[in-house]
Amino acid sequence: MTEFVRVAQTDEIAPGTIKLANVAGVRVGIANVDGTFHAFSDECTHDGGPLSEGDLDGAIVTCPWHFSRFDVRSGEIVESPAEEVITIYEVKVEDDAVYVGPARTVVS
Repeated sequence: MTEFVRVAQTDEIAPGTIKLANVAGVRVGIANVDGTFHAFSDECTHDGGPLSEGDLDGAIVTCPWHFSRFDVRSGEIVESPAEEVITIYEVKVEDDAVYVGPARTVVS
C-alpha cells in the first residue's frame, strides 16, 4: 500500500484499545496508546495469531494464542516465542480521522 487509507474516527478507538481494519486487503490493528495511534500487522509472526484480539498493556500487545508480545510503536519483539518483528505502518490523524499508510522500516 502506498497511499493513506481512512480506517476510523479517533473516538472509535479509545485509549488502551485496538481496532481491526482491512487496509488494501491487509488485516491491520490500530492501537490507541495514550492518545497516539499506531498501526501494525494483525498477524503474529510466531503462528499467525490475531493480535487485534490480544491484550494491549501500554504499547505492548500480547498474542492471544501463544503469548508472544510486541511493541506496537516499533514492531519489536518484547517476549517470545516469536522470532520476527511485526510489520508496522505509517499513521496520520487529520480532522479527527485516523489514516494508515505504507509499512515503516523497522530499525533494530
